[in-house]
Amino acid sequence: MTEAVGSVEGQVRGDRQPVEETDDWIQDAGNRGDQKTPPELGKLSLLLLSHDTASGEESCARRSFDGGCVAVGDGNGVVFFLLEGLSMSTVVAAPVASIVAAPGGSFLLEDRAPAEVFTPEDLSAEQRQIAQTAARFAKEKIDPAMKQIEAKEPGVMRGLLTEAAELGFTAVDVPEEYGGLGLDKTTSALVADFISVNASFSTAFGAHVGIGTLPIVWYGTEAQKQRYLPKLASMEMVGAYALSEATSGSDAMNIRTRAVLSADGAEYVLNGEKMWISNAGFADLFTVFAKIDGEKFSAFLVERGTAGFSIGKEEHKLGIRGSSTCALVFSDCRIPVENLLGEAGKGHHIAFNILNIGRFKLGAACLGGARQALELGIRYAQERTAFGKKIAEFGLIQRKIALSATELYVTESMAYRTAGMMDAALAGLPAEMAHAPREIQKRIEEYAVECSILKVFGSEMLDLVADELVQTMGGYGYVEDYPAERLYRDARINRIFEGTNEINRLIITGWLMKRAATGQLPLMAAIKRLMEEILEPPPFDPEESADAFAREAGILASLRKVFLLAAGTAYQRYLQALQDEQEVMADLADCIMAIFGLESALVRARKLLLAGAASSSAKVAAAMTSAYAARALAVVERAAKRVLAAASEGDALGVQMAVLRRFARVAPTNEIALQRQIARHFLEQGRYRI
Repeated sequence: MTEAVGSVEGQVRGDRQPVEETDDWIQDAGNRGDQKTPPELGKLSLLLLSHDTASGEESCARRSFDGGCVAVGDGNGVVFFLLEGLSMSTVVAAPVASIVAAPGGSFLLEDRAPAEVFTPEDLSAEQRQIAQTAARFAKEKIDPAMKQIEAKEPGVMRGLLTEAAELGFTAVDVPEEYGGLGLDKTTSALVADFISVNASFSTAFGAHVGIGTLPIVWYGTEAQKQRYLPKLASMEMVGAYALSEATSGSDAMNIRTRAVLSADGAEYVLNGEKMWISNAGFADLFTVFAKIDGEKFSAFLVERGTAGFSIGKEEHKLGIRGSSTCALVFSDCRIPVENLLGEAGKGHHIAFNILNIGRFKLGAACLGGARQALELGIRYAQERTAFGKKIAEFGLIQRKIALSATELYVTESMAYRTAGMMDAALAGLPAEMAHAPREIQKRIEEYAVECSILKVFGSEMLDLVADELVQTMGGYGYVEDYPAERLYRDARINRIFEGTNEINRLIITGWLMKRAATGQLPLMAAIKRLMEEILEPPPFDPEESADAFAREAGILASLRKVFLLAAGTAYQRYLQALQDEQEVMADLADCIMAIFGLESALVRARKLLLAGAASSSAKVAAAMTSAYAARALAVVERAAKRVLAAASEGDALGVQMAVLRRFARVAPTNEIALQRQIARHFLEQGRYRI
């Protein structure tokens, strides 16, 4: 036991709490009153700064990252990170040594051992502490301001972002040499996850720390980085990203905003309009995309207040009403040539690479929203009485809880697996390249398909959980007096953000097919082996396995075979024209997502089983994995049937359907029993806690 800080308010009163060793605290973070503080963190501590509001003096007022304060007070005292003579890069431990930086998309063809895949159970003590700090900030700062956020009260959103910056949250992805923390992608995902209790706030936060800041981190000149990154890390400046236009949303390359170099070569003159720009109402720095001379797709840094640059009125939106969304207008807006970001004509590299990390973080943020919605549903079901008993006892309510928790578990497993692969890839960089932005981009781009999967799966998972919450609450879920209707409205935007889900489905399949065509992913060889297997007679007496997850592993193997059958048939029919068959591409993407989801859930369940076979965590993970396996099988079988029917006909189609039935022939499991088991676990916990 060691003494440590409790809640922010408690420390202002002088209260202290003992720290208990616990493995499950992170699931509790921000969700209950008897807050536990994580294990002792060695050199990293959470301390309290006293602040004299009269004199303005603080016990530690410097902002240095080679020892001392990472963040300072809020006027009364604030939790902050203190490093005793250490570089901030030492705060978060290196990736677990056994985690493999598997090639992007390789989950389609290869199995991974539990030790090779990062799961939330592998989080370091430091990472858990940061996650709990984010959750506590959300609970104590964001939650109480919900009404003011929704009403767009002036200064509220920016004030909350500034408070988040004081805790270091806006500096996580900024390199140390430019005033940031330079932490790993897992920690970045944790912050996005646990701070996301209000979609309007998480939209503003995500737009700033992700697409608003990373273009300069990755593509900025040294002068641009020195000028802007310290201010973005500290929230002295708020960032925004301006790509979309009225006639070019998903078709980003079709933008009409033009940039022309002045006669003296000293300035670019911008003309055009941008639409639906997050943070526009209060942002200070905009990454704006335009075509030089109407041809060269490029990016520019434009500061608020620049002559010829104006900002439109706030949009009135279905959801995320508390976030700022405005149009931008450029009318002979003159900016220095030094504000060209990256190379002229190479702006598409910036746009699309930044969107990869944006999709990854959006998937992580959806976890926080879904966790909150599920807890609200559980709480209501335990309190509401109908027909003489709590509605939590009804099977159909339990089905809603089980389905929501299972989809959340699968998304969570995929998100932290992807973060772990990114971190393992980055850890493998030679020392001289460890801080090279282009090398970092390459490692992250390797997981473009996983990022798109997270965006699609996560946003649709959150939609499902929010919808089930409204249905569970009935009339109460439909009125503004209760949070369910806001969560339902807010969830809808995520299927549009960062490239629509339809576009991302095309990216998922197209990206993998491109890698297959170039030999980077041995997909064609796998299809050929499958065709040879089809010609062989099926085994009549399959060997029995002692594997506790033999059934789920068998379903995973079948899903891969069904996907290869459908993909091979489609490719043979359409060849390079496959990219024009959007319905086929989308169905193949659904197969790909189901495979990644099931393998991620399965590996995590195996890891929990190895850690403690009799634990409630291992048991509920096993049940959710089994339940998802049944759901994934149904999704893949249905999608494959559509693909085969579109790409084949006659006798060939009859043969392929027979093969599909052979691969998908799995004895049904008792899903009702599984759902009841899953629901009982989370009803006992009162929240999503594995």
